[in-house]
Formats: sequence, structure tokens, C-alpha cells
Amino acid sequence: KFLRSTDNTGGSSHRASQSKTTQSKATNYINPDMMGNKMSNNSSSTGGKKLPVMGDESIMSKKSNGTADKPPMKPLRWDCDWETANKICCFNRHYAEHSGYFIMKTKWLEQVDKKEPTTYYDCITGKPLFRAPIGRTFEEFLKESKAHGWPSFRDQEVIWDDVRCLSNGETVSLAGAYMPAI
Repeated sequence: KFLRSTDNTGGSSHRASQSKTTQSKATNYINPDMMGNKMSNNSSSTGGKKLPVMGDESIMSKKSNGTADKPPMKPLRWDCDWETANKICCFNRHYAEHSGYFIMKTKWLEQVDKKEPTTYYDCITGKPLFRAPIGRTFEEFLKESKAHGWPSFRDQEVIWDDVRCLSNGETVSLAGAYMPAI
């Protein structure tokens, strides 16, 4: 969720969360009905593998900045809090920001492109992880995301080159960024 996103000005974005005392427990699970077992249109590296593309627990091993080699990039788009992004993505595997944070505490809704898909990037590496909405309208993407409490990406919106699912259902980037409840 603390993901960078392109815009016409070359800016970047991330998702953010609340302090540890007010964080909500994340489900860390990709709905298999949404992921399906079909190929994503957004990946060049799945090599015919069924989705989701699984990864090894070693992706999330201890590194110099929690589970990543370095902290998230600065600045974060949509006025997301950098310290919270670093804590949630790199030093945590159990919590996420409050449900609805992306609507209530950021400028995402007023700034995101509602007519064309937006590419969301890894906050650590800047590599693309998601492109949404694809195969649905922005209104459908927003409705589903509001229902889940966080941006909700479907299989055709995942760019599997740098996204993996762990055996426990967690979704992570290959750089070690934790993505709760995607």
C-alpha cells in the first residue's frame, strides 16, 4: 500500500498508515477468487506459471532497514506519512494503517487519475508493482477498495515481475516491502 504512483508531473506516491498504537491488524491475504489461475496481462516474467506467483520466506529476511535494504523513497505522493510507510513496509508484518486511511488521510482520491489506469511502484526500488484499474472502471475499483478498506488489486492488475505471495498469503515485493491486505 505504500506504493509510488506515476503522474503526469513525474511525482511518486506511497500508501501510509497510523502509529503502532492505532494500527489495525491486516489480513495479509490475497483472495484466491480475485487472483484466479490465469496469466496476468501485466507480467513479462511469469513464464507460464499459474498465479499468484509464489515466493520464499527469505524475501522478508532481516536486512539493513528491516525487511528491505534501504528505506522508502522520499517524498511520498498523496501526502502519505514517510515514517509510517517505513514502519509498515519495512519493520512490520502484522499491521496496516486504519481501514479507509487512503481515502480519509491522503490526497489519493482527489489526485488519482479516474479515467486511465495508474501505475503503483515499489516504495523501495521504484519498480512497478500494480496498474489499476484494468478490466473494470475506476468506480468499481474504488467501490471494492472502500469495501476492503485499502486499495484492492486484482490478478490482471498485478505486475508479477516484482510481486510475490508467500505461503501464508502475505503479498510482498522482491525488495522486501510488506503489502498488507492487498
